[in-house]
Amino acid sequence: MTDQQTVAPPAPPEEPGARSRRRSRGDGSHARNMSPGFFAKLILIALVDALGVYGVLTAWAVQSWGIVAFLVVALLVANWVYFSKRAVPAKYLVPGLLFLLVYQIFVMAYTGYVAFTNYGDGHNSTKADAIESISIQNETRVEGSPTLPLTIVARDGELGFAIVQDGDAEVGTAEEPFTTVDDATVEGDRVTALPGWEVLGFAQIAQDQAAITELRVPFSDDPAEGSVRTQDGSTGYVYQPTLAYDEASDTFVDTATGETFSPADTGNFVSEDGDRLTPGWRVGVGFDNFTRVFTDSRLTGPFLQITAWTFAFAALSVASTFALGLFLAIVFNDPRIRGRKIYRSLLILPYAFPGFLSALVWRGMLNEKFGYVNEVLLGGASIPWLSDPWLAKLSILLVNLWLGFPYMFLVCTGALQSIPADTIEAARIDGAGPWRIFKSMTLPLLMVSVAPLLISSFAFNFNNFSLIFMLTGGGPNFVGSPVVVGHTDLLISMVYSVAFESGTKQYGLASALSILIFIVVGVIAYLAFRRTRTLEEI
Repeated sequence: MTDQQTVAPPAPPEEPGARSRRRSRGDGSHARNMSPGFFAKLILIALVDALGVYGVLTAWAVQSWGIVAFLVVALLVANWVYFSKRAVPAKYLVPGLLFLLVYQIFVMAYTGYVAFTNYGDGHNSTKADAIESISIQNETRVEGSPTLPLTIVARDGELGFAIVQDGDAEVGTAEEPFTTVDDATVEGDRVTALPGWEVLGFAQIAQDQAAITELRVPFSDDPAEGSVRTQDGSTGYVYQPTLAYDEASDTFVDTATGETFSPADTGNFVSEDGDRLTPGWRVGVGFDNFTRVFTDSRLTGPFLQITAWTFAFAALSVASTFALGLFLAIVFNDPRIRGRKIYRSLLILPYAFPGFLSALVWRGMLNEKFGYVNEVLLGGASIPWLSDPWLAKLSILLVNLWLGFPYMFLVCTGALQSIPADTIEAARIDGAGPWRIFKSMTLPLLMVSVAPLLISSFAFNFNNFSLIFMLTGGGPNFVGSPVVVGHTDLLISMVYSVAFESGTKQYGLASALSILIFIVVGVIAYLAFRRTRTLEEI
């Protein structure tokens, strides 16, 4: 060894257990992959994939291509995120984003779409379905046609009728007219067995009754000869349509009068005299649903009254519940009062019960004939608390005060306890009185934390559907209105009535009203939050 050669310093002694830790780090990914958590994740993703594939197949069967595309993309994203080592944040975001898309974004987008259509009773489906429905509904039995003993048969999931004519067995389906078949077993005037077909028994007929009664089997290749249909699954009759559809001209013609019905922009077949065939089909109507409430005089009056009452109810509810809740919070925040915890517990009892149950209890108590208020408290008086328009509104405000003040009481109690005591004490030392302290210090400091909650309370009461529905049902009703709405209805309960309770369901109009409500509440909330920014300077 020469002098120029460098001798490497000896390696430091290896720490005990370092080799085993290196081995564990070397195959750590494999250990993590085979952990119980990995198998749990694998099972959950497998279940999600199974449900997703089922949804894809179901949507594919009904040709809902949008749902198919969404489910495929969602499954691919979910599998990539939960089996990728790079997408750790996405593991927490993807479930929430998917639920947001399905239950919020899609619902809002679909509501917006429906608002610009005539969707509702009589306009539920497509034009092809409307043509088929009109053809089926406008049928009459051929005069002098015989009663045909039927046998219900099926092949490869397709239903058919088997009959006997002139001693020959014939079978037909919705797509194929009656044709003669050989080797059929006939007993009397009824087919009992048919090669290649399954003869359905009573239980199977009862199970498929809806499909059987809707089945129309052409009597021959000539549509003019009509088709055979049945109502009981055992006998059939020959029916002919009274309205014949001409595909070339896209019109219906009344075979008896010759009247022609052509498609109109309203989604119906209409004659020159204005006669309309139902059902129709769904079409776009532009802004008609939005302008209808302002152009239909029968609807404009109730709509404006309901709008004014909705604003009044929301504002008065917030003001009354906040005032009472703040007053009680100030009273029971005084340390000189004994048993404050007991009193506070009792005051929040109305908030502990479900609101809709409390509304039902109050509905019984305010009953004009046998309610507790009239019979016991007022000595048998007959006061129409819920049937007079003004008294019904007063009753709603009082009941909502009973239901809402505990929430404001809790909020104000917490806000009062967060105000620094030395600040209030300094104001007292400077000679400020109780009212001056409340007006100039307590209330402004309180509003810093309470103002956003008051805004949300206004939005909640603006759409307080359950109270109106359970207490008054919206009544007493307006007279002459084309929809069933009443003096105590809010805009949201009016939407429900238009959509479900007015005889004819009008989903397009209800969706348009929903969008108007959303815009109104959004604008009010935006302006209110802008206003509350001034409180940040305190």
